[in-house]
Amino acid sequence: MFKKTLLVDMINRSSETPADRRNFLRGMGLISAGAVGAGLVGTATAGSAGAAETAEAPSEGSVLNFALNLEYLEAEFYCYAAYGHGLADALATGTGTQGGVTGGHRVPFKSKAMRYYAEEIANDEIAHVKFLRQALGNAAVSRPAINLQDSFTAAAVAAGVIEQGQTFDPFSSEAFFLLGAFLFEDVGVTAYKGAAPLISTPAYLEAAAGILAVEAYHSGIVRTLLYENGLSAPTNLISDARDALDGSGADKDQGITVGSGGRANLVAADENAIAFSRTPQEVLNIVYLTPGAGVSQGGFYPAGLNGEIATS
Repeated sequence: MFKKTLLVDMINRSSETPADRRNFLRGMGLISAGAVGAGLVGTATAGSAGAAETAEAPSEGSVLNFALNLEYLEAEFYCYAAYGHGLADALATGTGTQGGVTGGHRVPFKSKAMRYYAEEIANDEIAHVKFLRQALGNAAVSRPAINLQDSFTAAAVAAGVIEQGQTFDPFSSEAFFLLGAFLFEDVGVTAYKGAAPLISTPAYLEAAAGILAVEAYHSGIVRTLLYENGLSAPTNLISDARDALDGSGADKDQGITVGSGGRANLVAADENAIAFSRTPQEVLNIVYLTPGAGVSQGGFYPAGLNGEIATS
């Protein structure tokens, strides 16, 4: 395994790319957000060296900052569920606009095992935030505003889990907690898998693969618990809603049962048993709860993400 000092040095050098310099200057108010351009995900071809900057691929530092935004959301969700509070203030600072967290409280766990699962996943997500922040150094983005209240209700209504006018509180019971966790876990796996083509530095790729593996472990735990607790119907509705939201037009999601007999489907994978991939823009469509291109805020991130990759 590579040393963290090497990773820090490599990311610091990556942050010297034009994309990261523009992000740094924008954070200081020296250039406007409009001058930067949004949604930089394309890979420049050999014949496009003179193309506009909006055609550039994002720097690896920008990709890791995108991941950090997602880790903030997961960490806050699990911290509140397991411990009744969010991340420490020292883990929320950085470049961009720092936001607060709306909603969240401790889940009234009845099962000791379920509480232990929540605590272990919470500790993993906190560790991911710490690792990415340390690796990115001064280039790390701050935690954006996060909504853990209205966003879950909107998502549950859109999926058909509850009706308009009802409220979905993922912190109110073990069952609702598992359904709330399911909203995130598979998205995290597909996000890290989809980011792989944007990362060429071996050390970055190894780190991202390691985090992806842990997120996949979390997903397997959550999917198994949902199946064992008879929550297949609402879980499958959420899966269908994510598939509709990402805007890809392809089937990149699976529920936890297959066929009319309710046979378990605990591993979400294609016909080759390979995990699905989503682009950053497809992930943003889900977390913003809005399909289509050009969306820069909404859903779980009412003011958008911090960093270069923030528009669907």
